[in-house]
This record gives sequence, C-alpha cells and structure tokens, in this order.
Amino acid sequence: LAVVFIFSMIWLEADMGKAKNKPKFSHIFSKSESVNILSAARMFLFGARDVWFVVALPVYLGSVFGWDHLWVGGFLASWVIAYGFVQGFAPRITGKAQGRVPDGSAALVWAGILALITGGIAYGVQIGWQPEIVIVVGLMIFGAVFAINSSLHSYLIVSYAKGDGVSLDVGFYYMANAMGRLIGTVLSGWIYQEAGLAACLWVSFAFLALTTLISIKLPKANIATA
Repeated sequence: LAVVFIFSMIWLEADMGKAKNKPKFSHIFSKSESVNILSAARMFLFGARDVWFVVALPVYLGSVFGWDHLWVGGFLASWVIAYGFVQGFAPRITGKAQGRVPDGSAALVWAGILALITGGIAYGVQIGWQPEIVIVVGLMIFGAVFAINSSLHSYLIVSYAKGDGVSLDVGFYYMANAMGRLIGTVLSGWIYQEAGLAACLWVSFAFLALTTLISIKLPKANIATA
C-alpha cells in the first residue's frame, strides 16, 4: 500500500476525477433520471444481499449447522471468490460479448430472476426442507445471479453518466451502493436476532422485488454505444 501511495503521488494527475465546478450539496442528486433510478435499484440490490449474508448467515452456519469458524470463513471466502469469477465473464451471459448492449430491460429481467431465487430459498428455509442443502446450493445460485446483476449495474452507470458530471454521477451511484450495504448490515443482525434467518431472507426478497419494480423505469434502449 505504501508503494501504491508513493507511485500515485508521483504519477497521478492532481486534478484527475475532479469536476470543473464544485457542486452544492443540493446538487448531489444526479440531473439524470436514469442515474437516480439506477442508484435506487442498486441500493436495494446490495441491501438484499447484506441483509442475510453479512451477519445472519455466518451466525446461522455456526450456531444451527454446527460449523466451526474455519468452515464458515472458508465457505464464505470461497463464495466471494466465485462471485468475482462470475462477474468477470458476466458480459458473455448478458450479451455484451456478442455485441448486444445491455439496457434497462436486461437489468429488469435479471433482478426479477434473483428475486424469484431468493423467494425460493426463503420458503425452503421457512418450511425446514433440507435446510443445509437449500442454503448452500441456494447461496451459490444466488451469488452467481447477483454477480450478473451487479455487473449489469456497473455497466449501466458508466453508460448513463455524462460529461463533466461523470464523477458526481458515479459517486452518487456508489454512495447509494454503500447506503444499501449499511441498511442491509444493520437489518441483518437485528432481524436475525428477532426472527431468524428465514425472516432475513424474506426481507431480502422484498428488497429485490423493489429493485425489480424500480428497474421497470430504466431506459429500455441503451443510450451508449457498444
């Protein structure tokens, strides 16, 4: 990190990423409706993941399944690594590699698929049907589809961000991302303590349903070139 810091201080331009005019706080919200809609969808998307993944799931794996810390940590670390791999080839799945530019329709479809998967996991956990298989296999499927959703959003924000305000648009988008993670993390511990993992999963499903509904308003024809 020290080496990266030194190289950055020497070679990076001081004004890189800075807008020509400093915006007022009231201007933090993007002037682009598409960016605002995508940011809202992003907030609920990441809230839906963290509301059961961050606190509830590792505690559940240890306390209910009896996994020790090494197994819990190793499993979740493997999930994160696999998640990264899926993000790497997500464009091949969404059609970008074949010249089809993803748009709001793609984000809508994949958000809906993820919501259905999460609802299935929540129902399986609630009725107690093979919970270990449901959670382990379900988490793998959830992670793969979530990675595709995240990759789509990352592409769309670059597509929607415009001109001199690009840094502000992207910054607002990732601020919404961070807000979703904060909400999900706080709710994960509280809901699990009060109602258990199934309740966390149903809240995740509700967040993803909201993501899907919000995504309906995303532009159906991408404004960017392939």
